[in-house]
Amino acid sequence: MPTFTAPDGTELAYHVQGEGEPLVVLPGGPMRASGYLGDLGGLTAHRRLVLLDLRGTGDSAVPADPATYRCDHMVDDVEALRAHLGPARMDLLAHSAAGSLATLYAARYPARVRRLALITPNPAALGMRATAEERLAAARSRADEPWFEKAFPALETWLTGKGGFDLACLPFFYGRWDEAARDHDAATEEQTNEAAGEVYFADGAFDPDATRAALTALAAPVLVLAGELDGGPCPALARRTAEAFWNAESVVQPGAGHYPWLDDPAWFVRRVAGFLDGGETPLSPRSGRTPS
Repeated sequence: MPTFTAPDGTELAYHVQGEGEPLVVLPGGPMRASGYLGDLGGLTAHRRLVLLDLRGTGDSAVPADPATYRCDHMVDDVEALRAHLGPARMDLLAHSAAGSLATLYAARYPARVRRLALITPNPAALGMRATAEERLAAARSRADEPWFEKAFPALETWLTGKGGFDLACLPFFYGRWDEAARDHDAATEEQTNEAAGEVYFADGAFDPDATRAALTALAAPVLVLAGELDGGPCPALARRTAEAFWNAESVVQPGAGHYPWLDDPAWFVRRVAGFLDGGETPLSPRSGRTPS
């Protein structure tokens, strides 16, 4: 298992899968070990995935200072990984909460990014978050599911702050609550550093106006991919996220939830690999490039 040293001396680990041009991958959670990403639906057939375990997760060491779990403090961990790997510019993919980490990295080191793929991202770094109303609206679209009657009240209770997260909510995060989805959840449920996750979005992590201004220096193409059934982000929030980048496109994967590589691996891989290789691969009438 390869490792490198962060600027503060914390030893960080990453995992390599596949062949070809490297693609650095940042996991979400927040603060979830990279194992839940698997091979991203078979993206390893096109790229060599370099999956980072963020500090305090997976095989990476726990930092001496817990305050460094805050999202903005980990930007230089990503830059240390790039320097360790060697390329002057890198392709970067981030999932969910790591969308904010990747956005901060692109704002601080715009010349180091060749292409950026944000997969069902949390755009808190841009001053936007999925609202309870957006999440509940997405959930209501699944009223015909056999698990909906039990799951929706649990989701509503959690999102409105009347109770904690209930495992009954889990089906809403997947495009299909089938055996593969249940297996994915069971295999990865212990991979999150909950205490670190509480720090990730702490006060002071983000300055949206400064980030948006800094992103004007980013020339790299950006892909923002949303799941049609996902509430966080819903497709409309994903489109607004793409608008923060001058050279961005937003795309909606039909029938997908928060883990789109599980819901339709072939669709996901074609679209993401096409973007990373510099081509346009329109696969849905919902796909569309934002004005630039």
